[in-house]
Amino acid sequence: MMVRLQIALDPERHAQARARAAALGISLAEYMRRLVDRDLAERSRGADRSVVFDLGTSRGTDIASDKARMIGEATGAGKRRQADTP
Repeated sequence: MMVRLQIALDPERHAQARARAAALGISLAEYMRRLVDRDLAERSRGADRSVVFDLGTSRGTDIASDKARMIGEATGAGKRRQADTP
């Protein structure tokens, strides 16, 4: 059973959302449901800290000197994944 929900958007965002839904061939309501589903799914997965900090075996990793690169790689992968999802 679905729950009816009312939201308010400014006119520009409303037009953009309707246009995006139309481009995807879905209703505005379905577009909004997908956005909520995707956001909640991403939050439930959580981050794997071992990817950033290489927990377990260091293999010579120096987190102090490699931190910026590692964070950039981790966040870049998330952005690419988001761009691929409608």
